[in-house]
Amino acid sequence: MARTHIVAALGAASFALLVILQLISSFGFPQVTFLNLHRVGSPKAHSATQTPINPDSPDKTTDKNESLYLLGVGKGDITGPVVEINLMGYADPKQVGSGLRQRLYSRAFIVADVEHPDDRFVYLVLDTQSGDTAIRYGILQGLKQLGPEYSVYGQRNVALTGTHSHSGPGAWLNYLLPQITSKGFDKQSYQAIVDGALLSIVRAHDSLALGHLSFGSIGVEDANINRSPYAYLANPPKERERYEHDVDKTMTMLRFRRAGDDIDIGVLTWFPVHGTSMLGNNTLITGDNKGVAADLFEKSVRGSASESESFVAGFSQANVGDTSPNVLGAYCEDGSGEQCNFEDSTCGGKTQPCHGRGPLFRKEDQGASSCYEIGRRQFSAAMTLFNSLNSTGTAIQGSTIKSLHTFRDLSNYTFPHPNGTIVSTCPAALGYSFAAGTTDGPGAFDFKQNDTGAPDANPVWAVVRNFLREPSKEQMACHAPKPILLDVGEIEKPYLWTPNVVDIQLFRVGQLFFIVSPGEATTMSGRRWKESLAASASKSSLTDGLDPIVVLGGPANSYTHYIATEEEYGIQRYEGASTLYGPHTLNAYINLTLSSLPFLASHTTSHPAPGPDPPIHINSSLSFIRGVVYDRAPFFKSFGDVLADAPATVRKGSTVKVTFVGANPRNDLRLERTYAAIEFLNPVLDSWETVRDDSDWDLIFHWRRTNSVLGTSEVDIVWEVGGEGVESGKYRVRYWGAAKGIGGGIEGFEGISGVFSVV
Repeated sequence: MARTHIVAALGAASFALLVILQLISSFGFPQVTFLNLHRVGSPKAHSATQTPINPDSPDKTTDKNESLYLLGVGKGDITGPVVEINLMGYADPKQVGSGLRQRLYSRAFIVADVEHPDDRFVYLVLDTQSGDTAIRYGILQGLKQLGPEYSVYGQRNVALTGTHSHSGPGAWLNYLLPQITSKGFDKQSYQAIVDGALLSIVRAHDSLALGHLSFGSIGVEDANINRSPYAYLANPPKERERYEHDVDKTMTMLRFRRAGDDIDIGVLTWFPVHGTSMLGNNTLITGDNKGVAADLFEKSVRGSASESESFVAGFSQANVGDTSPNVLGAYCEDGSGEQCNFEDSTCGGKTQPCHGRGPLFRKEDQGASSCYEIGRRQFSAAMTLFNSLNSTGTAIQGSTIKSLHTFRDLSNYTFPHPNGTIVSTCPAALGYSFAAGTTDGPGAFDFKQNDTGAPDANPVWAVVRNFLREPSKEQMACHAPKPILLDVGEIEKPYLWTPNVVDIQLFRVGQLFFIVSPGEATTMSGRRWKESLAASASKSSLTDGLDPIVVLGGPANSYTHYIATEEEYGIQRYEGASTLYGPHTLNAYINLTLSSLPFLASHTTSHPAPGPDPPIHINSSLSFIRGVVYDRAPFFKSFGDVLADAPATVRKGSTVKVTFVGANPRNDLRLERTYAAIEFLNPVLDSWETVRDDSDWDLIFHWRRTNSVLGTSEVDIVWEVGGEGVESGKYRVRYWGAAKGIGGGIEGFEGISGVFSVV
């Protein structure tokens, strides 16, 4: 999660908080009502060289080796308000949504024991920046409202992971810090994610059938790099020598196959690359590179005889912390063309000119071309692996399906360090280098990465920090060598800024273990965490002689920022400065994971203590986000009228744009539907067929307010007419909207362009 203008926002917030507290004192907290779940209908039907890695011998997926499980997959639309809401990820208050390039989804994967169906788990992959405490709470409450059939899902066995896209609507998180740049909490944004996630679980539950699981890996050489190699080099040389790369280049896959007809119903993949292909100046909603990969995969298998029509492809994050999709490296955009300083990612002593470059960075499209390319590279690797699993995959074996969850307070967790000493974590705090941002999204002012000890920054920031909360000597000593900029774990006015209570969660099916990480583990942190679990599982003979397989997914459940190694923490680049609970954060997570591991044994029926409940701020969060007042059409016009039509003829490889009289898209999110469509006139049936909608990368929906007083607005629908897969013939553009009247009523409308020919 990059921080572009977070400090500017906090400077303003310092004054604003005084006003806020006075307002609260006078008027109380805003009252919000949530958790009204409405089940919606089914979605519409849509008309590199890699070598698979085979850790075991071939032909492991024979019938005699495969175990039977109950398997289900499902998908639900979670696209929140696409305009007038701050995007979540770069923390830039000026990055406000203006439209939609790709709808966002929740993808659910359920694995259950055939003989003991209460033993199950659901792994959710959401096209969001992360998991979240409030979102997960809403999902769990919604599952209770669905009735006794869904009582098998609860705190222990529901994992909520985000793809870490930085181009989705924000204002849905539980804690104050990420709410500052979004002007608070937005009910509509929150509810869209909760309802869509619930719908994906319902669809996965309804699809449960006997099936088999297969696991495999493949190398992906060209889809990620390390954005903090200087910090990575602080890790022990002997440890680094064990690895060829300073990021993990391996994509892993779990295939879901029905047993009765050998139909594949889904895949779940893990690969670490930040969702920052779309740049900080982008204002269109997308699922970033993993959203592209998932969409390409699902559409590529649709219609195949060996894959289900409702096939779901989840592209989950892994140890993503120090990775970047800007694979060409970081360069100075100051005219020099030089690479950024290796130690602190500056150009002439400033962070602002230093930007990472994606594979197609020269295209001035807010990162869209590079985003699609990084997504395509993940899709290509995944498809190569998918097609090879019958011969190279490892069968998941054994009937054991277990899940565990506990909350732990990391503000002061004491445990034995691997070196034999007794150490403790600290209340959450963020360092000065947090405000410097990263090469994916540089920060503001005079902050720099690699800032340890006495901070190298204007002393006015210490005044701002102390105004909010001056850290104690004990807190500063606990976090050393991190110079504390924001003592977020000890600020409770008007409510907690970041979590101190975190989720510890593990899943197991057969010899496969899932670490559900609440933070962004760096490359080496993820390696250590997974290796520790695998070694402990082997030592305790949990897998009956099979080699344990471990995957790590996140950021999940409650967003706890970053998890750096102690050595990387000592460098205090962005990732170390954003490691909330001090230098021992990673080892605390490993300790809690290993101490919980016995609860995943096949014979156990016990569970860890639930731990302290985190605070839930759904109904007490502040919000200064204005709602839609009203819409109206210009004089002598109606909603949906065409203002600028398509040309009569459009060539493949060009772009067509149609402008309509519009209304605010926040009036109707059109979940499971679409704002825009491209329709093709079928010459045989003489009927119009939808060939593009909001889920397609090459169809762009853009909204703009033309007069705030009069309430008028316009919509541009842009189709990038590709050559491949586009038939010559007659087409038209269709737009659906909803207008809010002065009295508050909302009425739907639609607009249709003139017919044009694609040649």
